[in-house]
Amino acid sequence: MKNYYSILGVTPDSSAADIKAAYRVLARKYHPDVNPSGAEKFKEISEAYEVLSDSKKKLQYDTINGFFRTNTKSEEKQRTSPKQAQQEYKKQSNSSASEKENFSKKINDIFDDFVKASSNNKKKPSPKKGEDVYEELSITIKEAVNGAERVVNVMHTTQCDHCKGRKFINGTICSVCKGTGEKSTHRKITVKIPKNIKNGTKLRIPNEGNLGTDGGKNGDLYLKIKIEPNSRMQFDGNNVIYNVPITPFEAVLGGDISIPVFEGAISLKIPQNTHGGQKFRLAGQGLKSNGKSGDMIIVVHIEIPCTLSDDEIKLYQKLRKLSGQSIRENLLNE
Repeated sequence: MKNYYSILGVTPDSSAADIKAAYRVLARKYHPDVNPSGAEKFKEISEAYEVLSDSKKKLQYDTINGFFRTNTKSEEKQRTSPKQAQQEYKKQSNSSASEKENFSKKINDIFDDFVKASSNNKKKPSPKKGEDVYEELSITIKEAVNGAERVVNVMHTTQCDHCKGRKFINGTICSVCKGTGEKSTHRKITVKIPKNIKNGTKLRIPNEGNLGTDGGKNGDLYLKIKIEPNSRMQFDGNNVIYNVPITPFEAVLGGDISIPVFEGAISLKIPQNTHGGQKFRLAGQGLKSNGKSGDMIIVVHIEIPCTLSDDEIKLYQKLRKLSGQSIRENLLNE
């Protein structure tokens, strides 16, 4: 056992000011910057001061190691430790009944005084903020661009009301929390998703995390936004890549086509003989953030409708007869 009082050159009766003064003198003497060979001594001094300068740690140290003050400034009477009291009690075992009764009262007073001193030195627990909760929220591309309100079901972890987080009651595992000391509950929260939100963005909802303890604030809820994949749209920063199908006759003849977007529809002029994969840029039609707007890049793909009428099939047959050019004859030369 290290005698912290001996290390600092003080006694259990020394005041907090005396302990601090002794530490400063020794610290200046053995600080590694001043005394390179005093590193270990400085570490020992610092360890002793850390305990003796903290009233709670000092009381615990004194109790465990049997250090008791012989007197205090507020009391003139001598204070005796419980161990010393028991030894005195053994010496008085042959005393008269009245003497034993008086001595028993003295022992009780000593223990009551000791317990009272311990209680007075206990600090109230500091308020502690509850833990933050992290969840993932999947939204559609349309919700990402236009914004939305979503109801999310969030799981919170709080202290078990039955065992108060101690995990055991009367020596047995808590029957409510099964020894975890916690309980989990679900709560529905309405979350507002702002417009033009990007994939991976974290939304912070204050005070919707786990409950704080000892008067501390609740934690926060963090929702990581995940935009669900869409075969027609992708994002490139603020730009929106939009894969749009067109029919063969629209590709050949050209013309204005209507394209559905997040808010209504837009018109795009397709030139004659447009080929698949051709791109058209619509400035300012992408996502908006930090006062800047991205573009919408239309990539056209020539597609055959799923169902064709008999007349349409006959026209395609006629077109095949009329077409005299092979579009694959120069593949190896390209």
